[in-house]
Amino acid sequence: MGKNLAGKSAFIVAVLVIFCFGIVGIPHGGLTQSIKDRIHLGLDLKGGTHLVLEVHVAEAIVSATDRDVARLEGDLQKAGVVGATVGKTDPARPQTIVVSGIPAAKLSDARSVLQGSDYSTYDVVTTADGNSTLTMKLGAIRDLETRTLDTSIETIRERIDKLGVSEPVIQKYGLGENQILVELPGVDDPARVEEIIQSTAKLSIHAVTGGPYESDQAAMQANGGVIPADSELVHGSGSAGAPDQIWLLKRVSEVEGTDFRDAQPGQDQNGRPNIRFNLTTEAGDRFYKYTEAHTASSATPGSMAIVLDNKVREVAGIQSAIRDSGEITGAFTQQQANDLSLMLRTGALPASISYLETRTVGPSLGAASIHQGIVAAIAGMLAVMIFMLIYYRGAGINADLALILNLVILLGFMGFTGSTLTLPGIAGVILTIGMGVDSNVLIFERIREELRAGKTAATAVQQGFAHAWVTIVDTHVTTIVSAMILFLFGSGPVRGFAVTLAFGLFANIFTAVLVSRVIFDTILQKKERGAALSI
Repeated sequence: MGKNLAGKSAFIVAVLVIFCFGIVGIPHGGLTQSIKDRIHLGLDLKGGTHLVLEVHVAEAIVSATDRDVARLEGDLQKAGVVGATVGKTDPARPQTIVVSGIPAAKLSDARSVLQGSDYSTYDVVTTADGNSTLTMKLGAIRDLETRTLDTSIETIRERIDKLGVSEPVIQKYGLGENQILVELPGVDDPARVEEIIQSTAKLSIHAVTGGPYESDQAAMQANGGVIPADSELVHGSGSAGAPDQIWLLKRVSEVEGTDFRDAQPGQDQNGRPNIRFNLTTEAGDRFYKYTEAHTASSATPGSMAIVLDNKVREVAGIQSAIRDSGEITGAFTQQQANDLSLMLRTGALPASISYLETRTVGPSLGAASIHQGIVAAIAGMLAVMIFMLIYYRGAGINADLALILNLVILLGFMGFTGSTLTLPGIAGVILTIGMGVDSNVLIFERIREELRAGKTAATAVQQGFAHAWVTIVDTHVTTIVSAMILFLFGSGPVRGFAVTLAFGLFANIFTAVLVSRVIFDTILQKKERGAALSI
């Protein structure tokens, strides 16, 4: 007979109470609403937007080598290597930088720069004529691609979180390289989501060196047919409502997207939507030096252009020095100002993305899936419970009680952990019901064998549980390992199935071994010695 029966019973009741609380929490707004607040529904049950994105990681390699070209030019000049040409001569090989025209007397100085620690991610090959080729190492390329994908995921996640979407799924998509899966339950406007996700919102402030011009031809004529190497032509309006014009701007920005610490939507003195921004300390100091040197009262007055997504949004004269805050005005709607400030706060994507798949799941379809899933779960559970009652008689009640407790524990776990219930998750629940019955069948058949061998009911129960225990653990552990593999390598819905299946199996072991044993011991305590066991 089981020892400490009262203590075991109290423990089971406590577990039941705890997981019931996990399902409903502190009731408010009715029992149904309390359950909905605790157990979140996935995209396939609630409806929403499903997106598969591809990140063009090759652009990150182009950007990285472009920055290294500019950095290398500066480092060579600091080392006294004047006259060398640094650039990328083959568009098909963006990972390669070529340095040519190094004076013979400066070859040693140039070699020291190229082989320094700052360019350790490149393989450097120098020819007899002194020209050098820097090729980014394969390991560095793979690392950059991985970081680009991870950064894209985090940037998208932060933007989605700012939108207030509940339980979004944003993760690597296992079916292809450099792909991201985005699932947004309850969101039925994929167009706005795509706009929020995809826009780089790269904002920068540049010094204006010429313009405005009416056309590119006019700009070229004004500059003698040659655009300075440190400048570029950028189109834009220059002010709200103005026609398209061309401006000559310094290529290197004074401040840019990563320098912005915060950005919030607001309104100017005329009630028009604008964006108020704050710069980081380092960027603020740098911007102050630039604006102080080019105020209207200085010896070199100037103006600056606010460039957003490679378009001039506003050009303004510098009236006074600006340190760490300012405003962006333009032809914005309030929604555009809200979205733009959001994107500035979350930073720019490191590479552009394209949409491989866009799918919207309607809430009516999700409601139908919930109804069908619940019907399937209830029908399956009732069929199993009726079978156990007919085939195992009194012991079938034992199995049915354990099965109900198993379901309560599984749902309570989902409520405590905030897990998302998906349609595959419901399938996992149904499969767990079958696995739970399987454990009871193993135990009950072993008890029957012991009874047929002439042993007493108490001994048969004890031996039945003892011998079936090894088999139960073996079958459950192998299935749990399979569920872990599904969780590690599967996407959102597959992971939902794996989570419900794995924890359901743990609950099965608890209910099949401890709960069933306590019920049997309680029944045997109340029976007279030698009385038959209904099984």
